[in-house]
Amino acid sequence: MSTARKSDTNARRTSLMKIGLIGTGHIGSSLAKRLPTKGHEVKIANLRGPETIDSDLLATGAQAVTAEEAASDVDALILSIPLNAMSKIAPLVQSLPEQTAVIDTSNYYPNRDEAVEAIDNGQVESEWVVEQLGGRTIVKAWNAVGWGVLADDAREAGDPERVAIPVAGDDAHAKEIAMTLVNDSGLDPVDAGSLAESWRQQPGSPVYCTKLTADQIPAALKAARKEKLAHRRDMFVAVLFDHMEDETLTVDGDYGTQLSRIIYS
Repeated sequence: MSTARKSDTNARRTSLMKIGLIGTGHIGSSLAKRLPTKGHEVKIANLRGPETIDSDLLATGAQAVTAEEAASDVDALILSIPLNAMSKIAPLVQSLPEQTAVIDTSNYYPNRDEAVEAIDNGQVESEWVVEQLGGRTIVKAWNAVGWGVLADDAREAGDPERVAIPVAGDDAHAKEIAMTLVNDSGLDPVDAGSLAESWRQQPGSPVYCTKLTADQIPAALKAARKEKLAHRRDMFVAVLFDHMEDETLTVDGDYGTQLSRIIYS
């Protein structure tokens, strides 16, 4: 595994970008609200049409568009959609210019998504996504952070308690764009190596939704055990759902973080 490192936020490019964002779930919604505050031009879409996008997501400047428009004339296209929807947007992704960074935030949960035999048998989630997108390379980012952190706990660069997340990819230019945008979203980006190593940030890994700082992420990536990921992921889901059924218990972002630290470490 490549040695993980925190990107130098002072040296990183500061030019404003045109960003397309497909997906209006927790991560997509948070990015749509936060990235325009840093001056980026953001177009957001879902697979149902711009008229279905909540006006609250447009409050800071994002524009509601069609998926086709979101994937047109952009420096980066962020995919924040379920795995089973990847094939639907493959033609859009394949038509992008080579210099456009494609950033994927998705995770595989078999109880939520359609079962994927290849992933169940050990294929790296990101490499499966690349296949669904017709071979178009991606950068993996924002998948290992709870949505509540982006929404409520983002901090400016230099804050010692700033949450960090891993960023994996094979294209240096695309990865640098992704790391710039992660920084602008209020988190510290940490270079987590190649896409083949991105299993280290999948659900069930010590770095996944455990609210670590940049200094803590390298050890967490190194400690990941591929053969244990699925079991730990499913254990987390089972315990979470069990607790959600108990009206006497509070299940919030802090609870999810603590449970992740217990099960995934």
